[in-house]
Amino acid sequence: MATPAELLSGLLADLRAESEDLDRLVADLPPASWAAATPAPGWTVAHQIAHLAWTDGQALLAAAEPEAFRREAERFPDGSQGDSETGGAAHLIDEAAEEGARLPHAELLHRWRAGRAAVADALTAALPGPRLPWYGTSMSPASMATARLMETWAHGEDVADALGVVRRPTRRLRHIVRLGVRARDFAYAVHGLRTPAGPFRVEVRGPGGEVWAHGPADAGQKVTGDAHDFCRLVTQRVHRDDADVHAEGADADQWLDIAQAFAGPPGAGREPGHAGEARA
Repeated sequence: MATPAELLSGLLADLRAESEDLDRLVADLPPASWAAATPAPGWTVAHQIAHLAWTDGQALLAAAEPEAFRREAERFPDGSQGDSETGGAAHLIDEAAEEGARLPHAELLHRWRAGRAAVADALTAALPGPRLPWYGTSMSPASMATARLMETWAHGEDVADALGVVRRPTRRLRHIVRLGVRARDFAYAVHGLRTPAGPFRVEVRGPGGEVWAHGPADAGQKVTGDAHDFCRLVTQRVHRDDADVHAEGADADQWLDIAQAFAGPPGAGREPGHAGEARA
């Protein structure tokens, strides 16, 4: 079994690879492409990168100066990051994205690159140590790295959509699958719903045909399908009607309607048949 340091090192390597893949998409974009609309209403490619740079900054603060982060988090009226237009903090997230999107593109890229490198160093330095504060919860350094990978991938999907690029799924999706499964009870809680009594079995197909399984094999309820679509579903980048993800059991079926892998209130999701709002 991997040590905490080995686990974090592997996660940070995958986070770095995910970030570099997205970086290659935007590094040489002309100004018109930076202004291209993404599936999140009102957000351009520049807004998406600015949001990643801002959340990297928040993660750095949480890892390096937890008390300062807690004071910063008090800016959020509902005590959480917020993810929907009705969330108490959604306007603050939009403001941060708008402020970053107004930067010269070279400066925005530099800020994002420097921030994500600093986060990796800070998470490494945080081992061993207490859990890190975050919006509505706390995280181990490994969980924080996984969350940063999830968000980088999800916003990378938005950027790719805007640019008309089809990205090839990678084995890094296994981290997002695991995060989505672990966030099951949180998804029920933020919707004010009863949490199912027992675990589900989740079996999804990775990009090489491998099966990534979570939960007991004899669980009474089950979710199966394509890992890429499962990740799109739990990051609210696709409506479940358009995803190759299937449930066996009433509770599992309900979960696919509300699943989210991100902190904060539930998002609006996306409408069937086309992209909609998603600001995890």
